[in-house]
Amino acid sequence: MSDVYDLSCELIRRRSITPDDAGCQQIIADRLDTLGFVIEDMPFGNVSNLWARRGNVSPVLCFAGHTDVVPTGPLNEWHSDPFEPVLRNGNLYGRGAADMKASLAAMVVATEAFLHAKPDHAGSVAFLITSDEEGVAENGTKRVIETLTRRKEWIDYCLVGEPTSAASLGDTVRIGRRGSLHGTLTVKGVQGHIAYPDKADNPIHRLAPALSQLCVEQWDEGNEHFPRTTLQVSNLSAGTGADNVVPGVLNAQFNFRFSTSVTIEELKQRVHTIIDRHELNYDIQWRTGGHPFLTAHGNLVDAVCASIRKQTGLDTDLSTAGGTSDGRFIAPTGTEVVEVGPVNASIHKIDEHVRVADLESLVLIYQDILGRLL
Repeated sequence: MSDVYDLSCELIRRRSITPDDAGCQQIIADRLDTLGFVIEDMPFGNVSNLWARRGNVSPVLCFAGHTDVVPTGPLNEWHSDPFEPVLRNGNLYGRGAADMKASLAAMVVATEAFLHAKPDHAGSVAFLITSDEEGVAENGTKRVIETLTRRKEWIDYCLVGEPTSAASLGDTVRIGRRGSLHGTLTVKGVQGHIAYPDKADNPIHRLAPALSQLCVEQWDEGNEHFPRTTLQVSNLSAGTGADNVVPGVLNAQFNFRFSTSVTIEELKQRVHTIIDRHELNYDIQWRTGGHPFLTAHGNLVDAVCASIRKQTGLDTDLSTAGGTSDGRFIAPTGTEVVEVGPVNASIHKIDEHVRVADLESLVLIYQDILGRLL
């Protein structure tokens, strides 16, 4: 098998369930060290972060990614040990295979090949790797970028290895992501006997009309690059467990995925306006998961599109769909950010896998992008 296949397997064997890195970053650091990278560990709390850089001039092209993976789910539903890589029917199986250890392996091997072919390249190459992307994402890329910003160390171009492809490698890349805004709503009523509703105040009944309105509200029209903003309720809980008690409190959690056509403050204000119409006794706690970002056509987007076309023959779709990524922490510094990775059909699922045939192609795409920009 190829070098990228072997390195992917070595990383998959590490049980790096978030926020545990389980030694993955050391494997990567050892490979980069032999290439002349300056290796810098940046641990914050229980999170491992790696910043590695070769060169001290601009432009800086940074590969960004994460070594942590989501939990396996029921082991008895897997066809093989999720942390023992298995080749089956042309696919490499294992937790993190697609999200995103194969991408990390491809980044390293592509960099090795690029430096061998072009040791006196322009600019600098860097790696920003965290073990806190699948978790709360507070002590990972976010903290590293804060540190680099204080040092006035800037990234010009950033390739994030998230699995972006839909049906075949390179058919889709992300040039931005929607923002994420979380709300935790508490509605207060009066607990009482279910046979005497006049002596109670049911918060479920109180919230129902307002919740219905929130769910059908059109928050914006979207724009050229982003679909319209959506609200989804993720959790709703109330009651004591008894079937003869009116609950006194209802708790609801909801999330906005929003475009650049609306601001966080506008969303908050409109939610409060809708709920206030129904005269509820309530409280909302807000948490911002990330702001929307967009990388317009420029050097990085053009290089990515040209490299994918060269290796696959595809004209890639430039998308902003999907969830959040650590690109949301990098883009605000002025960095051009594009996410390029393998097919995402199996990510976070039982029997996660990546196509073996795509591994070498991903190496060639990354290597070609390096050559075009440096």
